[in-house]
Amino acid sequence: MSWKKFSGETLPIDLISEVEKTIEREAEAGNKLKVCIGTDSQVKGSMIDFATVIVFLREQKGGFMYINQERIQKKMGIKERMLSEVQRSIETAYLLCDLLDLYDVDLEVHADINTNPSFKSNKALHDAMGYILSMGFVFKAKPEAFASSCCADKMVH
Repeated sequence: MSWKKFSGETLPIDLISEVEKTIEREAEAGNKLKVCIGTDSQVKGSMIDFATVIVFLREQKGGFMYINQERIQKKMGIKERMLSEVQRSIETAYLLCDLLDLYDVDLEVHADINTNPSFKSNKALHDAMGYILSMGFVFKAKPEAFASSCCADKMVH
């Protein structure tokens, strides 16, 4: 996985080391952090673009994010695509959770799935919620899932 800053600059070191440096830098600046991880996707013909984001929220001081973008060629139904988004978010959360626990940084996993049954993505809500919660992560769906529905969404459009 190739992670970048919002500016497009590739992270100079591996993700775990970069996140640890970020947490230490923010703590030295007196900022309390929370991390929200989410993924969104967009179908473009026979391709699917995925964007996974790690959003660092500074308590009352804005935030910033790291981004991973991936393009695959595969036909997927809406439920499979929603669960693929959730899988990417969980993989990232799992990679970082020990480090975040060590530094006492709260973590949420955001799913770009609508809680309103009239939306197609709602078909995957129950499975996604079970998947995320069973992994021990805090789960947020729309409208609270800004990491996936706003931040990651901007990176696939």
